[in-house]
Amino acid sequence: MESANTLCQGGECKGGVLAHLERLEAQTNRSDRKSEEPAVPTKERSLRAKIQELRRQRDQLRAEVKRRQAGVKASSANEDLNQTVEISEQELLERQWGNVKAILQAYRFTGLSGKLTSRGVCVCISTAFEGNLLESYFVDLVIGKPLRIHHHSIPAFIPLEKIATAYLQTDIQRFLFSLCEYLNAYSGRKYQTDQLETDFSAFLTGPLQRNALCNLLSFTYKVDQGRQTSSFSARLLYEDLTATLPTDATVTCAASPELEETKKSHGSGRGVTWI
Repeated sequence: MESANTLCQGGECKGGVLAHLERLEAQTNRSDRKSEEPAVPTKERSLRAKIQELRRQRDQLRAEVKRRQAGVKASSANEDLNQTVEISEQELLERQWGNVKAILQAYRFTGLSGKLTSRGVCVCISTAFEGNLLESYFVDLVIGKPLRIHHHSIPAFIPLEKIATAYLQTDIQRFLFSLCEYLNAYSGRKYQTDQLETDFSAFLTGPLQRNALCNLLSFTYKVDQGRQTSSFSARLLYEDLTATLPTDATVTCAASPELEETKKSHGSGRGVTWI
């Protein structure tokens, strides 16, 4: 009986110890789980923070790469544009040189001639009327952008500025031809006026009056018909400054019995007004 109690007591002791140990182990496991539970979210937050930081750095790097790529493209575009502008300007200058040379070569027998200078070309315009060589004028052109006139000997009453504004930058050939037209017409009118004063001075009864452009003339002349001499006053107007013939002529004469017969013999025509 004593040994049984001892075994029983030992069994109870043994059973109580095992149970106690199991309870302690269970408590320990629960305690470990509880202590580990808050660590998991902390680790996740740390990883998420690192991920966000890496993403931010990635976005910054992408933005920097795009910015630098855009800068490189813009720089390349500017270089290409500058090269294109330089080439275009050079081609334009060469084309202007070629045009001027071609014009001078093609029309050297029509009164246009010239020589190359360090700045561009000096064009000489020789005028003529009915086979008579008259005055010559020059225009010194600077080949550049824009094309400009450096010096010239064109009379002040010739509308050089107007002609240059209309054609110099766009059509050098038309500029020179238009200038030739004005200068030839002026020289032709001046030549005819000089001839009238010298070759028909015997018929003039007073001084011949003219303006600088020689597009407005007035003079008095006489016509002898037997014993009768009639005096006439004439006024010639050249409205077209590129023309060598008057656009309007007005003739006045003193009243006399022979006036009608004198008019018939003296002649009439379109643009002539008798007063």
